[in-house]
Amino acid sequence: MNFGISKVTSSCCNTDQCNVQDAPDPSNVPNGKTCYSCDGQSCSSTVGCTGTEDRCIKATGNFGGQSLVVKGCASKSFCDATSVSGVESISCCEGNLCNGAQSVTQSFLFLCCSLLSYFLLH
Repeated sequence: MNFGISKVTSSCCNTDQCNVQDAPDPSNVPNGKTCYSCDGQSCSSTVGCTGTEDRCIKATGNFGGQSLVVKGCASKSFCDATSVSGVESISCCEGNLCNGAQSVTQSFLFLCCSLLSYFLLH
């Protein structure tokens, strides 16, 4: 997973004591995919995905008593995982920038424009 400000790699295995080896180093080879990432208060930054990171991800969870949204790149195998500790919801998508940068301000402006159009046309 690549969140722009941090990058995590993991590896799964299915035999006894097979987790003694460290996970492989993350790939730094760009693969052409681009996703939104968060940098504190804003989620409008972008990050270039690398290696097997073929999906965009948006995850929400409660970390340290605070609700947090993270966005970035992830692999199909991570997106297919059934649950992740501390994470309330995970959504993955396949298109470039498909994990949305929409903010509350944009939603409010869209709502205002819709209402204005309704009043003008009726």
